[in-house]
Order: sequence, then structure tokens, then C-alpha cells
Amino acid sequence: MATFGLIEYNDASAEVRAIYDDIMATRKIDWINNFWKAIAHDPELLRRTWESLKQIMGPGALDPLTKELIYIAVSVTNNCNYCIASHTASAFGKGMTDAMPFVVPAPRESDLSVRTGVSGEM
Repeated sequence: MATFGLIEYNDASAEVRAIYDDIMATRKIDWINNFWKAIAHDPELLRRTWESLKQIMGPGALDPLTKELIYIAVSVTNNCNYCIASHTASAFGKGMTDAMPFVVPAPRESDLSVRTGVSGEM
């Protein structure tokens, strides 16, 4: 399987930089995380993914913290450590505290085996 390097801001095309700028402005941050850098090899995918995320995380029936907690639950279910770390950090940024009761059960190995056809151990 081929792997690609991450597209850093200074190495990005004008199209990708514009999306990076929107990500940073919208999130009120001064850096781009590796998820975005990894998909920036396909500027259209980057744009579609960012536009979709902005819509999902925008104003709606659920507050931003609840949406992040759902992302964490899905990340745990998918056994994606990067996603868990990223969304947990984001949830803290949206108001989650250590005092909040937060329990998301880890996926059972049998759940992983049925879904993926492989053992949960890596």
C-alpha cells in the first residue's frame, strides 16, 4: 500500500492553503492537524470533507460538545486511537471537564471480529 507524506502549509497549493486558512479561522486555531494534511493530496476531497464537517458541527439541535462526545463514541467503536485523542482534545476545548462523567465502553473483541473479520488485538 502506498503512503503519502503530509502536506504542510508552506508546501501546499494555493487551493489547499485557502482551505487550511478556512479551517484555522473557523476553529480559531493557528495550526492544521495531520488528518487534514493527510487528505490534502486530493484538494477536492479536502474541500468536501471540510465543508461537510463545518455543516455537521455548525449550529443545530445538538450543542458542539454533545457532537464531539458522539465523535468520541464512534471513534472508540472504530478503535481509532488517533480519532479518540483528537476528538477528546476538541471536546475539552468545547467545555468537557475532568469532573464530567464520561464513560464510553471499549468495543468488545467479538464486536471487532464480526465487523472486520479479524481479532481485536493488534
